[in-house]
Amino acid sequence: MTDYKSQVWRVNVREQTLQREDIPQTWERLGGRGLLARIMLDEMDAKCDPLGAGNKLIFAPGLLVGHMLSSTDRISVGGKSPLTGGIKEANAGGRTGYHMAFMGMKVLIIEDKPKEDGFWVLHLSLNGAKWEKADDLVGVGVYETAPKLLEKYGDKVAIALIGPGGEMLMKSAGIQNIDKDKIPARIAARGGLGAVMGSKGLKAIVFDHAGGQKPPIVSPEAFKVAQKDYTKSVMDHPQSVTYRDYGTAAMAHLCQSFAALPAHNFSRGTFDKVDNISGETLREFTLTRGKPSDPSHACMAGCTIKCSNVFGGEDGKVIVSPLEYETIGLMGTNIDIDSLDVIGRLNWHVNDLGLDSIEVGAALGVAAEAGLMNWGDGDGAMKLIDEMRKGTELGRKLGDGAADMGDQYGVERVPVVKRQAMSAYEPRSIKGTGITYATTPQGADHTCGLTIRAKVDHLDPNVQVEISLNAQLNMGGYDTLGACIFAGFGYAATPDGVVKRLLQSRYGWDDLPDNILQALGKETIKMEREFNKRAGFTKEDDRLPKWMTREALPENGSVFDVDAEILDHIFDGIE
Repeated sequence: MTDYKSQVWRVNVREQTLQREDIPQTWERLGGRGLLARIMLDEMDAKCDPLGAGNKLIFAPGLLVGHMLSSTDRISVGGKSPLTGGIKEANAGGRTGYHMAFMGMKVLIIEDKPKEDGFWVLHLSLNGAKWEKADDLVGVGVYETAPKLLEKYGDKVAIALIGPGGEMLMKSAGIQNIDKDKIPARIAARGGLGAVMGSKGLKAIVFDHAGGQKPPIVSPEAFKVAQKDYTKSVMDHPQSVTYRDYGTAAMAHLCQSFAALPAHNFSRGTFDKVDNISGETLREFTLTRGKPSDPSHACMAGCTIKCSNVFGGEDGKVIVSPLEYETIGLMGTNIDIDSLDVIGRLNWHVNDLGLDSIEVGAALGVAAEAGLMNWGDGDGAMKLIDEMRKGTELGRKLGDGAADMGDQYGVERVPVVKRQAMSAYEPRSIKGTGITYATTPQGADHTCGLTIRAKVDHLDPNVQVEISLNAQLNMGGYDTLGACIFAGFGYAATPDGVVKRLLQSRYGWDDLPDNILQALGKETIKMEREFNKRAGFTKEDDRLPKWMTREALPENGSVFDVDAEILDHIFDGIE
């Protein structure tokens, strides 16, 4: 392993060049989300055009990626968001992060803008970079594109690619990554980073790790012991068992019990037909319909939780993989659709376009509010998705997200923060998550600090700030490690500071603080807030929509009434 060298890979799309550089000292102890923020502060003008030459598209594996630690091989993708105008990190499972680590790629930084229009496939290997025209793939969905690339470059590569939505620079476009089964469904979804990739003229990036090697471990025996302790905690944790059986769709009934489902464009918190689309029903369908349906599926090799699924129809053909709670919420209850089959088919088409199902679902809710489709009408929703595929004026507006739809059609009830759609947790019922939505630099996003499992009265506005802050710091740390949100159950339950032990044995860092997870989170969020400040954000951007402060949920009479002073000072202790 002595010849392994981790480097910065820097690609210029104007000159079509690749440079490999030594890692700056201030970047060495960061990965994933934290490294993205550091690079953006160091190298970018925060006021740059998100789709212009000044923005950078950055791929960064987390600090613990490359060792098949369960649920800890994720890739973070970042840049300035076309949707929010601020800093953006979106992460995903699949192969990409693992392959980058094997290639000695600390981070991939994609810079500048092409000299002329058109799309390319960028092939990266230990031998360097190759550019190939992608004319035959323009306008082609991800489900057709990925097999063509695998046939050409071999089925052992990793691929990050965009769909037609990214080519059309839609603000809800994400970046798909193929999983262990070679399906391009692991999307770094949020914030429009697929549009940034489209602006760089890249249809796909192929990561060919042939000849690469596993990143070295300074103290293999200590690492093995820490890994064993962590894996046992993950396997034994009751939440892991729940997610293995029911996937993220298990959240449907839990959110219903709190009146926290996004129903009828966030005008209600419960859905009468939730049983039809619950995790229990999803599991029943996948079991009774048989293969290829599978209720427990891993999105990354080595994952022991297996919260993903393969959802097939009664005809024995796959409808979509995976079908997640967020999609069930935003493209189901949010527009009054109560059929998993319908939601799954809508999900497939949104995936094929390379779009964020949360943002698209919220945009469809605004469209229903504006009278552009009927509530509960799956065919009507599909027609609007077809508008996006065709690239019509309406389709492009839908593809640009809920905030743009609200502006266009004069709809006030638009569930966004920093112009990014809320996830499937109603913040008037789960007010700690509402604080997260308001104050995270990322825009409304449950993965930045979900608080639904905290043991508090979720309707009390005065007891939420500490749980939101703690959740945000933890998630900033996990995203920097490359860990899935569900890996947190295992890390939190493991005694004797397993995160510190893993980092010490992996890198030989003996001077780490005991709570290194939150230390990483603090550093990450501090940098993200500084970038947004430079981009022109103020405390007024850290707010939920005003209609949520006065429009009460019918089930519990709750409005979002957390005092603005609390929102303004949540991060005082880290800055």
